[in-house]
Amino acid sequence: MKVLNHFPLYLVLAWLSCGTTPERDYAESDWAHYLGDPGTRQYSALARIDTSNVDRLEVAWTYASGNADFLGRSQIQCNPLVIDGVLYGTNPELKAFAIDAATGAEKWTFDPAVFSDELFGMGTNRGLSYWTDGDEHRIYYPAGPFLYAVDADSGEPVKDFGEGGRVDLHTGLGEGAKEQFVISTSPGIIFEDLIIMGGRVSEDLGAAPGYIRAFNLRSGALIWTFRTLPDPGDPGADTWPEPPSPLTGGANAWAGLSLDAERGMVFVPTGSASYDFYGGNRPGNNLYANCVLALDARTGELIWHYQTVHHDIWDRDLPAPPTLITVSHEGKEVDAVAQATKGGYLFLLDRETGEPLFPVEERPYPASDLDGEYTSPTQPMPTAPPPFTRQVLHEDDLYPFDDSMNLAARELLAESRFGGPFLPPSVEGTILFPGFDGGAEWGGGAYSPTDRLFFVNANEMPWMLKMNPVAGLSGADGGQGIYAIACQACHGAELQGGGVFQSPSLRNVSARLDGPQISHIVRNGQGSMPAVSWLDDDQVDAVSEWLLTLDASEVPNVSTEQKGDKKEASGSGGWPYPYIMDGYTRLKTADGHPITSPPWGTLTALNLDRGTIAWQVNLGEYPDLVARGIRNTGSENYGGPVATAGGLIFIAATLDEKIRAFRSADGQLLWEAELPAAGYATPAVYAADGKQYVVVACGGGKLGTRSGDQYVAFALPD
Repeated sequence: MKVLNHFPLYLVLAWLSCGTTPERDYAESDWAHYLGDPGTRQYSALARIDTSNVDRLEVAWTYASGNADFLGRSQIQCNPLVIDGVLYGTNPELKAFAIDAATGAEKWTFDPAVFSDELFGMGTNRGLSYWTDGDEHRIYYPAGPFLYAVDADSGEPVKDFGEGGRVDLHTGLGEGAKEQFVISTSPGIIFEDLIIMGGRVSEDLGAAPGYIRAFNLRSGALIWTFRTLPDPGDPGADTWPEPPSPLTGGANAWAGLSLDAERGMVFVPTGSASYDFYGGNRPGNNLYANCVLALDARTGELIWHYQTVHHDIWDRDLPAPPTLITVSHEGKEVDAVAQATKGGYLFLLDRETGEPLFPVEERPYPASDLDGEYTSPTQPMPTAPPPFTRQVLHEDDLYPFDDSMNLAARELLAESRFGGPFLPPSVEGTILFPGFDGGAEWGGGAYSPTDRLFFVNANEMPWMLKMNPVAGLSGADGGQGIYAIACQACHGAELQGGGVFQSPSLRNVSARLDGPQISHIVRNGQGSMPAVSWLDDDQVDAVSEWLLTLDASEVPNVSTEQKGDKKEASGSGGWPYPYIMDGYTRLKTADGHPITSPPWGTLTALNLDRGTIAWQVNLGEYPDLVARGIRNTGSENYGGPVATAGGLIFIAATLDEKIRAFRSADGQLLWEAELPAAGYATPAVYAADGKQYVVVACGGGKLGTRSGDQYVAFALPD
């Protein structure tokens, strides 16, 4: 009962509902972990801001973190930490900082580029980890291919961690991974003397394996590795061909991890195996891709796994950390794992065994008609709770605000494969609905133990998945054909950039880069772009020269039919599959809206005791439609919600550059405020100097919105 004497009862109950015991007694005023706590519930027990006064919130302070790209390409996706009155975050160039949480006054900054003479560049970081033994205080965070340890008091690198303060994230992935693209966009999770890391790898040829690794907090030494791509003889190896294809990588956990410290279990959401869109070389269900994994946090040994997609060829990565909750199920309290998916489903699993709490049916879906492709005959579909996005695209569910655009959408559907989930990729084009980015995305969901509701925001944007037939790459004189194979998926058929990775436009690239610079980026990668390691030197030079010869006024429409002479594709310098994905394409109307009817973005409350939807509201608006009197459509959104004991849900996430507060009981909108740039990040809720705050990173830069560098904190007036 010692804990009860020290902490408020509702905070103790909150911990008990998560099933974890904190390794340090953080104050209720802190936001001490990525997404709020080790169970990633995105919940604050603070209640000074509640449903009766939230409409009085005002800006308390702003902090300009610097280095925004005002051409609109930089972002801040960071969910900051707040500990003992200090807020820790990152900026658009992945510099870390510490500021006074009550005033926004800067204490220190740390630039990871001090380790290198090369420009570090922009990137994505979603959070940090904090550790203390009572004497030392450290911040750990990933930037590019490294994990950094920084003194939390001074901002200086911790010299005895790794090599002078950083560990190379290629460590433990094998000799072949040393030159491959490996970064981490999400922070590690700390357990005892370990920091456990996932990471992001390429989705293309030359992908590194997505192994889960634990490093010693003090030394940076690698302690254990879990192979998400099992070696021959390992459990799970029978779901792959033997011998396994050397071209396969991925099955990585880029979305972050969650932890049950009391049980010593770490929970891992994995993504698809590479190449993401063609799996003829990897027939089988492909464990441990697309799985929730429960590992022994001390040793990395597998306790259980649950696969949410078999043999993924749709890029259906698990997009967010599993949320650790306790539900009332069949008359008893059960510790559970809630995993939201891009497809708009939520899997609710027993935390000890991985068994679904509600039935999951293996339902049949169509087989692929692509040469050599394998498709699983069935896919797992939860029967409860119901999906929180639409699952089937209908001809009568298209853009309603303009007849000509509705007609264009109907014509597109007539040329494409569309309907329900798990339609296989095709040459004519298969429409994914919801698309590559969800459904649920990396913002994840929030759980309120007081309301006993799970809150998740989602997108309802259709995307096109089109496969182009490829016999091989053209020779050194075929720069346009090489672009179509190696570059078009991210940079676009018309070199326009954008897409799921916010790739830059390559139109008039000669005004920014010369030939050697382009070749260097293609060979080595830069920022969030992986190296295209499977191209040979002649092909790299050919695509660089072709890009430089384009006149600024030229906008080529690249096609894989324009490849010149074909050669056999094998080994280095060749594309080994008969197809390549055309590009990450959102399906929009001529005026920039989804081709479907609203809602285009939602916020949903799920009752996981009952397996039902408690309420759903549209989230966000399109400013140009608002000007026409068309309201409440929902919009694309990135970044998650936060629930509070004050009966509120705080969420930014939308392209209309606002932050909102909804009543958690019924979804009623109670407050909204404009931001200096869109808040594509999860807010943090904390208290400092006796006042409660809500802070969000306003980095913008997605969905065509302006970039920013500010963190904005809101509080009640004095």
